[in-house]
Order: sequence, then structure tokens, then C-alpha cells
Amino acid sequence: MTSTTTGLPDRYRPIDQVGPDEPTPTGVIQCWRAKDRVLNRDVAIRVHTPAGPAAHAWISRALTAGGLATPALAMVYDASEGTGDPQAPGGAAYVVNEWIDGETLAERLSRGPMPDREVRTVLRRLAEGVAEAHRVGLAVGGLSPENVVLRPNGLVGLRAVPAATGTIDGDIAALGALLEACLTGLAPGSDAHPLSGPSDLLALVRRARSTEPGQGLSSVAAMASLLAERPRTGPGSTSSAHQHRTEPHRDDTDSSWLRRLRDRRPEASPAAAEANIAADGEAVRLDPHTMPPVPRVRPVTQTGAPLSAAALGGDTIDAGSVAPRAGAYAVPPVAPTRRHGAAEEQSWTDRDESFDVLADEGYGEGYGDTGYGGYGGPPTGETDVDDEDGARRHRAVVIGLPLLALIVVIALAWWVGSTVLDVTDSVDEVQGSTPSSSSSADGSAEPGGTAAGAAIPIVTAEVFDPFGDGEPENDGDVPLAYDGDASTAWSTLEYRGSPAFGNLKDGVGLLLDLGESQSLAGVTIDSVSPGATVEIRTADEPADDLDGFTPAADGTVEDGAEFGFDEPVTARFVLVWITGLVQSENGFSADIAEVAVNAAG
Repeated sequence: MTSTTTGLPDRYRPIDQVGPDEPTPTGVIQCWRAKDRVLNRDVAIRVHTPAGPAAHAWISRALTAGGLATPALAMVYDASEGTGDPQAPGGAAYVVNEWIDGETLAERLSRGPMPDREVRTVLRRLAEGVAEAHRVGLAVGGLSPENVVLRPNGLVGLRAVPAATGTIDGDIAALGALLEACLTGLAPGSDAHPLSGPSDLLALVRRARSTEPGQGLSSVAAMASLLAERPRTGPGSTSSAHQHRTEPHRDDTDSSWLRRLRDRRPEASPAAAEANIAADGEAVRLDPHTMPPVPRVRPVTQTGAPLSAAALGGDTIDAGSVAPRAGAYAVPPVAPTRRHGAAEEQSWTDRDESFDVLADEGYGEGYGDTGYGGYGGPPTGETDVDDEDGARRHRAVVIGLPLLALIVVIALAWWVGSTVLDVTDSVDEVQGSTPSSSSSADGSAEPGGTAAGAAIPIVTAEVFDPFGDGEPENDGDVPLAYDGDASTAWSTLEYRGSPAFGNLKDGVGLLLDLGESQSLAGVTIDSVSPGATVEIRTADEPADDLDGFTPAADGTVEDGAEFGFDEPVTARFVLVWITGLVQSENGFSADIAEVAVNAAG
């Protein structure tokens, strides 16, 4: 739907009306999708009719919403009460909101109910944004599936902030209605439909929509907090949320986990059970300064006896042969099995004798002589000379590697300088390179171009603006571009933000009509403000779009610049298509002081 709204500042250009009209106690609000010409972005602009004091309450709510910054609510960029004159720029009462792209909740629900997890996420984020508005004393209003938008990045946003009227209790009830709609897939107010879903969400719907004292929700923040909790029950559970908060489930405790693990063990025989009970009944006082018995060394043989010291290595002993010297685990001295069957009692209290046993059994020579840290094994053959040789090799590697890397870098640099740069110089010296089809800015003819003849009279000309919004581009000044007076010129409008027409369109041009098809050699252009970039296009018949004209030349407009064609072109219409603007006083623009079409030789 095309906009006919008036009374807005020139900065905003309405495009399409979106959503139904919103009645207010003093008038009606219409919402439009518009273009912000200054910042080159889409916005939602809402206009209140009538303007002036009738819109004062709504504008005051909008100014309060302007201080909010939450992705769940559309930001307020601008607001004005207006002067009341609908024909004067700025006379309308309006609020400019952030434009939110995405699928509305109503469109999503048309495909059916939403999954429980998605329902919790969407409603929680929306409730958090509404709670932020309530914190500053603003009731949002307008919480309907048509105004809730599911953003492409997974967030949720509410358009039309704020509504004309609203209350905090109304926001709570509206959120409950949205929650019910998400669970049933039906719009609020539709025919009755049985609710189904998690018990906590069903209870939350009832509480949000309840009007009985003490039964409803105290705030939207409480609703957001409940939605953020992890669901504890399935859809068919009947236990209340209070029970879950006050009495944890017994199966979640550590003792229950241990009990279930114990239940999985195979039942022991009665005799073993009685032995365990008897063993548990014997009280044993442990000495904290003694160590428990050490199990036998592994691996063991199939018979359960430990392997011999020869099989395990000379330094390995049977840990069971060493007894604790005191405490609850103390036992009488144990006679370790000797390799030749000899027995010898050892005492843990006699340190020297205990290590002499190791020496006697052949587990390692020198334990008794060298103490705990001595080494009594056979000579290894390593000497200090070997250590010195290793150090010298290490120093040679540390010094040699950087030198080798430096040599490689120098060789690489020499190769680049002697080969690659020489090839580049030879390419620069190649003769006969093909010139551009565009003419140079000083007007000199390029080799191979078409010889230019006399200038062809221009019968008429007009502005060609296929990408414009209907606003004139100084159409009345077009004859100044070919009146023979270089002091007068036609120019484009001024655009802000970018020399590419403010990023609003691809270009604009002058369409020259020569009256009949003729053989053309090129076009000459004079400009008061040189530097703009142009394309020269031709056609035998007028066209409504740019593709209807064939490119013939392009370049930059300088004073007296000649755009010569590579070959003669037969055409009636010549389009001077401007693609880039130059800096002007208040932005960017381009002008054509004189344009002449030259006949072929």
C-alpha cells in the first residue's frame, strides 16, 4: 500500500502501511514502514491523528520508552507531538521505532503449536523486556501475536512500543494469553481448545490470567523467573511446583545412589554374611602414625604366588615381606622366601638389617653399605667425558641452526631480487598495450577511436531516474545542460552519507533525443564541479529501465572531457548515466554544464 501520509519531516519517507489501525481515547494511530533518508535505514513510524494536545499522553509514554535498551522491545528513535497542521512538515504527531525484521508470532502459530522448549525461551525473553519497562513505570501494551516478531538471530522483539494505552496487570494477562496461544497454536480469544503441555506452564497460564485475589502473578519479573527455571516434571506429572521447591526427590540424593548401587550387587552366601558381621563387630583401634599393610606386588602367577625377583627385575621386592613395626596392623616378623629356600627373620625396627636382607637375596648390591640413597649396581660405563661430549653437541646445534636459517633467508632474498623483480620490469616495458575504451579527461583522442565530426543538435532531453522514489531531480533545469552557455548547468539533488547517491539508488541520468537515428562518434561533457563518474549509453528506442540502453563509453567528467566510441554507433537516444557524485556544500551531487553529441567523422 502506497503512503499518502503528510505532515512528517522530510527525513522520513513512508513506504507501506503495516498492521491495522490502533484506536486511542483521543484518535487513531496508523503504522508505516518508512525510510530514514539521513541514516539510510528502515524504520517503523507511527502517526497519531489528530496531532497536538490530543497525542500528548501517547508521546509522553514514548519518551519514557526512549530510555529503554532491550532487544525484546523495539527501540524508540524519535518522537514529536506535532503542531496540528497535517500539511506542514513536522505537523503530525509521530513516534519512530526500530524496524524489526522476522516472522511474526501469528505467522508462526498458523503452522501449529510451538515446542515446549521454544515456548519457554520466547516467553521468557519477552517477559524480561516487559519487566524492564515496568521497572521504569511504563506499561507496554500491544502484546499480541501480530506485534511479537521472532528475529532471525533467535531473539524476540515487540513492535509498536509503546501502545496508546496499557496497564501493568494488562501486560501480565496478555503474556498469559500469549503463553496459552503458543501451547495451543490458536490466537488469543479463539474457540476453546483443551490445554496440554508441561504442568508448570499450564499453572503459569492460569496464574497469569487469574483475577482472584492471591491467585495471580505479582509481576512480570516473577513470570520471567519461573520460565527461566529448569523444568522438573514431565507433561503428565501432577506434583506442584511448591513440592519441588521445598522437598527434593529422594532418588536425587547421594545415599539413594549408593543404595541403588548396593542393590545391584549379587547376594552373598549366609556363611559369608555371618563372617562379615562378625568381622564388623570387632573393634580395632588404628594408630594414625602407622601405614596399612602393602598388598603383594603384581603381576602374580596363576597360583597366586608373586613372581621371582629375577623375573621382575633386580630392584623389585615382595612388599608383603616387609611388616609394619607398630600399630593395629603390626604382625610378627615375616620370613621372606629366599631364592635358595633359606629363612631369616627380619625386624622392621632394624633399618640396617632390613636392607641387608635385600643385599643377601641378590636384589641389589650395596644397599647395606650405601644406605637408602646409595647405588650398588654394576658400572654403567658412562663417564664425565660423555657428558662433556653431549654438551658440546648441544652448543653446536644451538649455534648452527640460526646460522643455517640466516643463510637460507639471504639466498631466498637474492633469488627474489634477481628473478621476480626482473620479470616485473620486463612486463612494465611491454609495448602496444591496449588502451581503455573510455577517453581521457583532457579530451585527447585515443588510438583506434572513431574520428569525431560536427555536433548534432539535441531536440529534447529529460531526467532518466528508474531507481528513484518519484522525487524530481531538478527536472526544470534540464535545458540548461545544452543551451550553449557553460555558466549554467543542470545538477542532481544533494545526497548525504555516500557519493553513491547516499546508498539509495544506483544512479541518475539525462536522456538526450536527437530526433532520428544517426551515426555517432562520442559525447563531450563540461561540468562546473568536475570529478563525477558517468557512463554513455545509446539506444534506437526509449526504454524504461537501464538495461534497455547499450554501454558505449565511461569515465570521469572533467572540463571539456570527450568520451569517444571505439566504433561508430547508430542511435537516436543517448543516455548520460551518472554513477558517482562529488563533494558539494551539504553532501554529494553532480552537474552537467554543457553536453554535446558528436557525429561520426
